[in-house]
Amino acid sequence: MPTAKVPKKLCIICKGYRHLCGLSYCPILASLAGRLKAYAGIRGKFVDGASPPTVIVGESGYPKVKVYVGVPPGVFGSEAKFFDSPDDWHLKLSLRNIIELRARLIHTFTSIDVRKPEELYDKEVALAGVSLKPVDLEAQLAKPPRPVITFNPLIPPSGPPAPAQRLKVVDNPRLHPKLESLIWDDVKASEAAWILYSSGLNFYTIVRALTLGLLGRRRARRAVPTRWGITAIDSIITSKLLGVVRASPTINTIEIYHASYLHNKYTVILIPGRYSSRWLEVWRPRSLWNPSTDVAVWEVSDDFKGNLTHMDGGFIAAREPVVEYLAKRRRQARIVILREIEPDYIYPAGSWQIRLTVKYALSKGVVLKNPVPAELADFINRVHDIPGRVTSKVLNYVYRAKDKSILDFI
Repeated sequence: MPTAKVPKKLCIICKGYRHLCGLSYCPILASLAGRLKAYAGIRGKFVDGASPPTVIVGESGYPKVKVYVGVPPGVFGSEAKFFDSPDDWHLKLSLRNIIELRARLIHTFTSIDVRKPEELYDKEVALAGVSLKPVDLEAQLAKPPRPVITFNPLIPPSGPPAPAQRLKVVDNPRLHPKLESLIWDDVKASEAAWILYSSGLNFYTIVRALTLGLLGRRRARRAVPTRWGITAIDSIITSKLLGVVRASPTINTIEIYHASYLHNKYTVILIPGRYSSRWLEVWRPRSLWNPSTDVAVWEVSDDFKGNLTHMDGGFIAAREPVVEYLAKRRRQARIVILREIEPDYIYPAGSWQIRLTVKYALSKGVVLKNPVPAELADFINRVHDIPGRVTSKVLNYVYRAKDKSILDFI
């Protein structure tokens, strides 16, 4: 069985082709294959290419952090966009494909103080990071990246990092008109993010605008670590949409939705009643963060006012498309989201796969409507490999409403 904590001795014996860890491929070699292509495009200490764009603000050492700009060496124009395009990857690329693709990005980095985001603006890095098209960059590296084999199950797939001695934007970034206007306006970051979302701007472009310090009150702008920024934008959008949901009538039947991708399975259940939501995350044995021999279960919930029991980025990413779906229907409901993580999910792809797969499940339509408890239990047991105690948790929440009996709606 695969495990996130594969002994080094096992890797030495395996050498990537005996599959002793249980995976059908070696994630270390998949990453190395991409990195070798990246190394081949470096000329001494010089690298050029078009950033998709990819700009990541780190959090280690906060408030002084590293800012990484991803560049696929020798790749220019529209081809470069595919290196950071979750919307294009979703349901098309395997986890192995994503590992290899992301490993081809050289992550040049520089250090900044988050309280001085204007430094990124002055270098045009900020504008390049929110461009609607790939932007040509040239980087003179302080030293070339080290050709080492790495595998870190705690961070999404990425290419080799290299400190930038000089980073030059040699192309003109093209910005969304609404974003270009907001950069010069004195508007709260939450209001600006909502305006951009309402204008149809891509989620991750909004995230980069926030993290690079382009949004907010002019005198209070800060760069924000990317991981924090993703959760912040999810929360801002959800908070606004909940205003619509809470004021809407409830749905009148139980609705079940389901989808899977990248060894993750999601079942979304909408239940008649006043809005609240519950997240049940089930890590199968010997999976990425659960090397034990028993399942690990993590629960998060929020109430009608949106108060969370725990701050959890995965739950917040999954909740956003469900609330968006209800807001478009002008309905409210109690929500259950069940996520099962299989052992083959050896590398965390990022919260985008959660958000997009839940959204896809809803777009496919209802797969089961108004089931009795036995029917719902049978469905869960057919599409998930989880213990009965977890199925019981789901059934108890679905059929034991606190505010009203489910029989009032059937």
